[in-house]
Amino acid sequence: MQLQTIERRAGLNRESFREEYLLPQKPVIFTDLMDSWDAKDKWTIEFFKEEYGHLIVPVYSAEYSKAGKGYMTADKEMPLKEYLEIIEAGPTDLRMFLFNIFKHAPELCNDFQTPTIMDGFIKTYPFMFFGGEGSSVNLHYDIDMSHVFLNQFHGRKKVVLFPPEESVNIYHQPFTVASCIKDFANPDYDKFPALKKAKGFECIVQPGESLFMPSGYWHFITYMDGGYSISLRSNESILRRAKGAINIARHYVVDKGMNRVMGDRWNQMKTDIAKRRAQTANG
Repeated sequence: MQLQTIERRAGLNRESFREEYLLPQKPVIFTDLMDSWDAKDKWTIEFFKEEYGHLIVPVYSAEYSKAGKGYMTADKEMPLKEYLEIIEAGPTDLRMFLFNIFKHAPELCNDFQTPTIMDGFIKTYPFMFFGGEGSSVNLHYDIDMSHVFLNQFHGRKKVVLFPPEESVNIYHQPFTVASCIKDFANPDYDKFPALKKAKGFECIVQPGESLFMPSGYWHFITYMDGGYSISLRSNESILRRAKGAINIARHYVVDKGMNRVMGDRWNQMKTDIAKRRAQTANG
């Protein structure tokens, strides 16, 4: 793989962001996008434990994407306080993602503002993501095709990104937004030789920083510490929204249905197709 470091920028205005990053679809880390947010200093672990520790939340292990009836479902539910104590205690693969805490605590929306760096922010779907030290997010791209602004509050995340044109080289599984490469931290180049040719980006996102991930970008994320972030999504294009709707239908109707019916056989079929595509593309 060829990975270049993602730039860190402060003081970007709408015009410079649009010309240097949005139009060329290039990731960037904002070091000051969150500076005016109360949440930047307010949203500590103790704050969430004391104010919202009673909320019952879904928790996922590294097995959530395993083929079969439990595909993409939570392992269990527990009080938020209990989960936060687990990630404070040390390494764990347990994660919380796509949890709309704002549905249960709408007052938290007063602690941050919708960025003005571009148009099209989707105000109804801010999600928080929590993870324990050493946990990771499998290589994938976001199903709705929105641009994503990942705003980190606690802990550090290591992020590897690939643009959409690298989908073949990173073994895109058909009918999904996922890659066949499950252990991306220790890739098997004998099994996935095209990965050697993949070109992308890497960075470590620190607390107080915001990572811009352009639409359709693949991302692999490792929690270097137990921590959490909020993702704000923006979609200024009707065509991009249409692609997202098609992706959602394909994933939830076709892929989930076939997983329930065929289990591991369906997963193997998708893997075989991805490998054939990579071999054909690379001669």
